[in-house]
Amino acid sequence: MARILITSAIPYINGIKHLGNLVGSQLPADLYARFCRARGDEVMFICATDEHGTPAELAAAKAGKPVAEYCAEMHEVQKGLSDGFRLSFDKFGRSSSPQNRALTQYFAGRLADNGYIEEVSEKQVYSNADGRFLPDRYIEGTCPNCGYDKARGDQCENCTKQLDPTDLIDPRSAISGSTDLEVRETKHLYLRQSALKDRLDAWIDEKTDWPVLTTSIAKKWLHDGDGLQDRGITRDLDWGVPVKRGDADWPGMEGKVFYVWFDAPIEYIAATKEWADEKGLDDDAWQSWWRTDKGADDVRYVQFMGKDNVPFHTLSFPATIIGSGDPWKLVDYIKSFNYLNYDGGQFSTSQGRGVFMDQALDILPADYWRWWLLSHAPENSDSEFTWENFQASVNKDLADVLGNFASRVTKFCRSKFGEVVPEGGETGPREQALIADLSKRLDAYQTHMEAIDVRKASSELRAMWAAGNEYLQEAAPWSVFKEDEAAAAAIIRLSLNLIRLYGVLSAPFIPDASAEMLKAMNAEDAAWPKDIASALSALPAGQAFTVPENLFRKITDDERADWQSRFSGVRS
Repeated sequence: MARILITSAIPYINGIKHLGNLVGSQLPADLYARFCRARGDEVMFICATDEHGTPAELAAAKAGKPVAEYCAEMHEVQKGLSDGFRLSFDKFGRSSSPQNRALTQYFAGRLADNGYIEEVSEKQVYSNADGRFLPDRYIEGTCPNCGYDKARGDQCENCTKQLDPTDLIDPRSAISGSTDLEVRETKHLYLRQSALKDRLDAWIDEKTDWPVLTTSIAKKWLHDGDGLQDRGITRDLDWGVPVKRGDADWPGMEGKVFYVWFDAPIEYIAATKEWADEKGLDDDAWQSWWRTDKGADDVRYVQFMGKDNVPFHTLSFPATIIGSGDPWKLVDYIKSFNYLNYDGGQFSTSQGRGVFMDQALDILPADYWRWWLLSHAPENSDSEFTWENFQASVNKDLADVLGNFASRVTKFCRSKFGEVVPEGGETGPREQALIADLSKRLDAYQTHMEAIDVRKASSELRAMWAAGNEYLQEAAPWSVFKEDEAAAAAIIRLSLNLIRLYGVLSAPFIPDASAEMLKAMNAEDAAWPKDIASALSALPAGQAFTVPENLFRKITDDERADWQSRFSGVRS
């Protein structure tokens, strides 16, 4: 039994995420976690809401709520949606937790002790009306490139040009609208990533099994241009982890907080401590996953994220871990994903273009979305969601192949033998050929799942479903029954065992339907198969079963057209 630590990118608190966000980290992480558990591994699957920073303050202000109250409410919303998609986190924490505050301040102190923190004076926009420094996103104005009058101080959303606040024409505070702005000098802390460049470079060179997407992005940040740059880790904000050096105050940093991208990855560790604290466990329980001097030397740590998060997880967070000088666990494997686009364009949170997690669950159960998203995961390149493809995949793979197989077998058995596994008859060459085929496919399926090749794994699973349909069609028990009831019973008995097998193997992808199949076969405790031959004789003759009612329904052309229209524009 292996020990597997799994983390998925932490979703930001300001709003409900779309399907592209889901398939870029949390969903494939859940797939892998479920697979590892099914195989008997000990798994710790961690995620959280990322609650600090400028967007949280702006979203709270827009909602007319205190930021702490807004974050607490949105955490519950996101937790509810993750439950709705059956994401099996061991802990879904909060980056605003006391545990994360203490650990973030601890890491900052250790980095300072080891000479990896530097105080830097820099110029920043100050709003006299608001009485505060303004982060870049708190400044709005007219874009000098395209003339868009609501460009932010970091980027123009209209033309996507990167900006500095001083580039804006007629800049104003996004909080009060005041134009009474001036540039003042302020001090901030910087993480000296450049001093750790060679150690990070050597560490990444060791990861020869990482996806090309992951290593290429990391290497680009390490070597392109002037190479890896030091990074500011503090901000002039009210909401966040107060800047301290461990338990001690940090002179000159009063009123400042740590930058969200410094404290957010530390929440992976903190959420594990949250898990232990909630269970009344001691520090060894969570440290055994994170500290190599406490047992984490035998842990395999796997991260899942979209490609935009790769630089922070291959460089900044490892720099924090290494620079602390403590024996913290570094990631072993980073599975990164490209982008999922939407129906000829891009998902847009601001415009509400595309399907968001709450909307998806309102129109169809989670398994429909899980299957399509995972079987079309953007692993080697960007992929695109289209309603035509979604309809075709659901109707063919789920309804026609898997659902239809379970329905035909159980209903035929009920009509001819009753709702029990029939006895009698012997298997023959056709069944042996099926066992041989499924054995090869099971090996391939497990290999792809172990390698986290999501689309290849889904392809093998689909092929195993199809093999059962082909067997049933060729064996034709409805015809055989007329001449030889015992031979028909043997075909149906093996087919009922196939339903049980599909329930076990499909659970990482479609957990609800899998649970229905296993419940129908009276086999809720079925274990991962050691071999196909024994799996296809696991249900004893005489065991009762029930007919699963319509595992998957088909999507109609009218529904497809309606949804395509509904999710093409701005949300009301």
